[in-house]
Formats: sequence, C-alpha cells, structure tokens
Amino acid sequence: MVIQIGVDFGGTKIEAAALNAAGQYLAQTRIPNPGTYDAAIRDVRDLIAAVERDVGASGTIGIGTPGSISSRSGLMRNANSTYLNGRNFRHDLEQAIGRELRIANDANCMALSEAVDGAAAGARVAFAVIIGTGVGGGLVIDGQIVEGAHGIGGEWGHVPLPWMTAAEFPGPACWCGHSGCLDMLISGTGLRKDHALRSGETLDGPAIVARARDSDAVAVAALDAYVSRLGRAMAMVVNMVDPDVFVIAGGMSNVPEIYPGLPDIIRSHTFGGAWEGRIVPAKWGDASGVRGAARLWAR
Repeated sequence: MVIQIGVDFGGTKIEAAALNAAGQYLAQTRIPNPGTYDAAIRDVRDLIAAVERDVGASGTIGIGTPGSISSRSGLMRNANSTYLNGRNFRHDLEQAIGRELRIANDANCMALSEAVDGAAAGARVAFAVIIGTGVGGGLVIDGQIVEGAHGIGGEWGHVPLPWMTAAEFPGPACWCGHSGCLDMLISGTGLRKDHALRSGETLDGPAIVARARDSDAVAVAALDAYVSRLGRAMAMVVNMVDPDVFVIAGGMSNVPEIYPGLPDIIRSHTFGGAWEGRIVPAKWGDASGVRGAARLWAR
C-alpha cells in the first residue's frame, strides 16, 4: 500500500497525517507549535513516528512550511515562525528522521492539494488565493507546483495593489518595507483596518460582514472596496498566467458575498476581457496544507 505522510508546520500548531493513494486518511495527529527550533525538529520527528506507528508502515514524507527555502543557501527564510529563518531545516529534519523528505511553502501545498483532488481537480492552471490574517498564493500547472528559480513563485502578497485609485495611492505601509502591498489590503486584516479608517471603530471581520448584511453603509462600503481590490489583484494574475481556476482559502473565503462580483471585476481589468474561469472555495479548507504536503512525492 502506498502511504504518503504530510506535515503542516503552522504558526500555532503542527499537524501530521498519513494518506493512501486515494487521499483517504489513515492516521492523523497534531500538537501545538513548540516555539523553539530544537523542540520543533524533535516534535516533527515524533509526529511522523506516531502516524507511522498508527498505520503500521512507513511512507514518503512531505513538509509544508511557512516561508521558503533559499535556492542559493538552502536556508529557511520569510517564515512567521521566525526561529526557522536562517536554519537548514530540511537537512536537520532529514538527519533527525534518517530519511529523505520534501519541503514546500504551505501556500504551494494548499494549491497542490486542491489541484490533485480538491476544488481545482482537472484544471490545467490553478492559482490558490489565501486571504486570512495575511495573503498567500500558490501556482500549480499540469499538476506541478511552480516554485520558480528562487522559490518565490506565486508569492503575490507583496505585490502592490494594481490599478490603484487616487484615494488608494500609495497604500498603507507594509511590514516588508514597501507600501500598498496586497498583504495589507486584501487580507482579513486589511478589511478590518479599512473599516476602522472609515468608521473609527475597531471590529473583527465577522462583525463587519454582519453589519454589511444589515445594510450598514460604512460596512457595505468597506466590503465593496475589499471585493474591488481582490478582483483587481486576481485580474493581474489572469494577465500573467491565465488560470482555469482560482481556489480561495483562508478566513475571507468563508464570506459568500465576495464571490458574485469578482468575475466582472476581473474581466474589466483583463486584457481582452475574455476570462471565463472559475472562482471556488477550497474543498479541503484547513486540511489542504497537510494533504498537499503529503502529495509532494506525487509530483
């Protein structure tokens, strides 16, 4: 029996799962992120051992991580679990486990999961849109993650919002050092900050959406602006890679009001205005990370 083990290394938890070739769960477990490097190496090793013990066999191992591995140095970078940055995470894990493994960015794992047997199954070109606390993205073409020459393929979160209006320019300052990044504008955090600027109130995303559903003018304006920005950002992706499917994940993907207006916004900013692709929520939701990590050996 083919066994594929995936580990989703999240900011608050680390999850491991064993899948069979059909994508069915054979075993699954999770623990809190320990917060230190040596403990993380030990915990990932022990999680893998635990799921293999539950299954009664060993399998291939894939790891989904925040950030990415530098193609030059082999060291981790841009991870929100900052203790990973500057460390040779792959090498150290392989030494601890005693086997070869594969590592990919967590957004890329999500994209792969959805392209293999999720909402984008059968699509030739799929782009994953992750809109939660921050903004992530992943590109899969013909079943292969497109990581690019430097491991940053699909990382659209730190691209400036395209087609900015005069009122939007230059956009809010981003932690990366630039201004107007998508991470600041089409994340759930971006919606909250925009609403606060309009209203003077600090509300969470669900409260803003609830007010918009009750026809609160400020909340409606903030949500409409959010959808406009998201559509423009997606149109930029269409103009570059022309995906068959956008798969949307993260907290904002659960807001049904964002979907109806996106196709027209995308077409209005797409060269020729001819895009007729699909926009769908992720089938596997939060499970896409661990499932995609398991599928890294199927590429």
